[in-house]
Amino acid sequence: MNTIEEKLWNYIDGTCTPAEQDAIALLIEQDDVYRKKHQELLLLNQEFAAIELDEPSMAFTYNVMETIRTENARQPLKAAIDKRVIMGVGIFFVFTILALLVFTIANIHLQSSAFDVNVKLPTSIKLPNAGNIFSSPVFKWFVVFDVVLALFLTDSYLRRKRATKHA
Repeated sequence: MNTIEEKLWNYIDGTCTPAEQDAIALLIEQDDVYRKKHQELLLLNQEFAAIELDEPSMAFTYNVMETIRTENARQPLKAAIDKRVIMGVGIFFVFTILALLVFTIANIHLQSSAFDVNVKLPTSIKLPNAGNIFSSPVFKWFVVFDVVLALFLTDSYLRRKRATKHA
């Protein structure tokens, strides 16, 4: 755009200072180039004002919003937890429970008139005296925690399994 057009557009839009408006009005009155260009730009400005703006339909806006909502719903919300860590914790608890089970079975002394069971470990295996460990409150809370954790994990597994069945 040249400077004549810029000055005239500012004059038509009313964005110039009052001193510039007076100077441009004087130029329009005295100069034929400014007058003709001013008439062209006034006609163009009137045509711009007469044009109706296209607006999207309400269905378009609704469809766009539905598309955005379904895209967000399609993405699963997963926590960024490494499955190897979960497996490691699970293996630790399984081995701990198995060790406690083996230790308990190894120290069973059942005597009855119908049968006599006395399980003894080989003499090469020396087990520490664990009488104090199993009667301590820490061990009892550990067992309670393991039971609650097992129930929680079983519940979440069954809920996930049921949700995938219904989906």
